[in-house]
Amino acid sequence: IPARAEGPRASAVLSVAIPVSDLDAAVEWYGRVLTFEKTREREIAGEDFERLTGVFGLRMRTATMRLGGETIELRQCLAPEGRPVPADSRSNDRWFQHVAIIVRDMDAAYARLRVHDVRHASSGPQTLPDWNPSAGGVSAFYFKDPDGHVLEVLRFPEGKGAARWHAPTDRLFLGIDHTAIVVADTERSLGFYRDALGLRVAGASENYGIEQERLNNVFGARLRITSLAPAAGPSVEFLEYLAPSGGRPYPAESGACDLWQWETSFRSPDAEGAARAIRAGGFDWISPGAVAARDGEAGFKKGVSARDPDGHAVRIVE
Repeated sequence: IPARAEGPRASAVLSVAIPVSDLDAAVEWYGRVLTFEKTREREIAGEDFERLTGVFGLRMRTATMRLGGETIELRQCLAPEGRPVPADSRSNDRWFQHVAIIVRDMDAAYARLRVHDVRHASSGPQTLPDWNPSAGGVSAFYFKDPDGHVLEVLRFPEGKGAARWHAPTDRLFLGIDHTAIVVADTERSLGFYRDALGLRVAGASENYGIEQERLNNVFGARLRITSLAPAAGPSVEFLEYLAPSGGRPYPAESGACDLWQWETSFRSPDAEGAARAIRAGGFDWISPGAVAARDGEAGFKKGVSARDPDGHAVRIVE
């Protein structure tokens, strides 16, 4: 593990990319059900993006979707076609990743999701017990989008969560608080996100009990949860399952067009420096180092794509 980054290798989480099978249908669903607003749509191809994604012959349609102050990017590969999310995916499999959407009212949010016939991933909304000082009183519910991606709606009680989540509003869906990833070993993952990228550990808890089991839909779930905060944007949350064992590893030979491969994008003042820190830590690049973007519409000058210790895809752009 390298020495901790001097200055921010990753100064902000820009967005979380979610691969989809049909971009038009996904844009419509995220807008209609969760009130995301499309702010940009484009089609990308060419050598720069092939090198950045590690996918030869890539042609991809993307749509940037905003909710409050945060964004996700929906991506559909026209070529090559990707593989679907495994039908038997579980919340403790290490390809698991979700975004947590903050809601003003959990009962109203759950009712809206039921009206739109979303598939449950939890048995229903769960309120975590008060004995847990970090998570007590938090209400949450896991559900699925049309491609089988797990999403979370979450409501913080007074005194928990960022102040902006408690500001008066008529909106039901407020924004994205964090993206959560399953990790096998918290310390090893800290070597990537804290030591190589420079994120700050913002909190930790150990969650268990029937409410957590029903939320994750994993019998006997006991989780070590660690939150890492960049200077701006959603945080990154580790979910390490202390029990049960048996969560499956990230699929070998995964690629950007496979629907289970989400990607978290970070802004950095120094993409080359981030690439060096990732290599020094023994972590895997997806791109061949930092790639210069010659496409003036790309939105960045240089980018590097890599995998964290569990295989989750990360993009760092300058």
